[in-house]
Amino acid sequence: MNNDDVWLTIGEAAERTGLPVKTVRYYADIGLVPSTGRSSTGYRLYDSRTLARLDLVRTLRELGFDLASIRAFLDQAVTLSELATSHAAAIDAQIRILRTRRSVLRAVARLGIDDQKELETMNKLAQLSAEERQRIIDEYWDETFSGLDLDPQFVQKSRSVKVDLPDDPTQEQVDAWIELAELVQDPDYRARVREMAKASHDARGSEDEAAAPGPEQVALFEQVTETVTPLREAGVEPDSEGAQQAIGELAAAFAAARGVPDDAGFRRQLADQITTFSDRRVERFWELVGIVNGWRQEQSRGGSVAAMEWFAAALRG
Repeated sequence: MNNDDVWLTIGEAAERTGLPVKTVRYYADIGLVPSTGRSSTGYRLYDSRTLARLDLVRTLRELGFDLASIRAFLDQAVTLSELATSHAAAIDAQIRILRTRRSVLRAVARLGIDDQKELETMNKLAQLSAEERQRIIDEYWDETFSGLDLDPQFVQKSRSVKVDLPDDPTQEQVDAWIELAELVQDPDYRARVREMAKASHDARGSEDEAAAPGPEQVALFEQVTETVTPLREAGVEPDSEGAQQAIGELAAAFAAARGVPDDAGFRRQLADQITTFSDRRVERFWELVGIVNGWRQEQSRGGSVAAMEWFAAALRG
């Protein structure tokens, strides 16, 4: 016995602390938790203070601290608060990595991907830094707008939107970023968006207001969505009599805004212009940007392109 407690053998110390004998012996061998003393026959003995140290080391190990960090704390090189802060930050980083990997694997499973190259691409996109993600979007706008005379306000507004994937993204946000990155790097999609931008450029050059409508026509297009959406949802066909009655006032309003008669030729021309500037992939682009950035649903809500497609079909009908 010592002055405070009963001396315990290594087996008894292991039983008291819930550690394997092999682990207690290893901690003693490396000097992390040396035994208090030895018996007359040379066996290691432990007192209450050493048991408390073993309990502390066991707790820290259960929390994931490595032995080097534990030694630094026991040697008073760092405080427990400092140790916990640095370790929590490391765990946060690891969690982000694991969540990203999980998101990629779930996307692969959901999409039924069985191609190694596509898997590697998805994983690489998910691991990109914030600067690398934004570079992909900036390059997309560069190719879209390069060399074209477009509405400066529209170009500035488009370029000002950043892709801000948070440090702790949800599964939906990671999925949205992967889909968004693949979309803007799709040559067919880029060509289609460039075609739309070129049509706007040509319209500005010919002073055609249709491709660059003023406030009055913008309001009319918003009215199209409000008028057409319930008709679509009700299953009304665009070439039906009910559809023709519903769009009559809209078509007349568009014609009046452009100072032309509302005849069959005008309606075909308006339908063609709407078709030129309507693409569900563009709408999906903004939906994905909204998901990645955590925008409210109304900020990136879709559905207007489908309404425009219906309206164009009705105009031709």
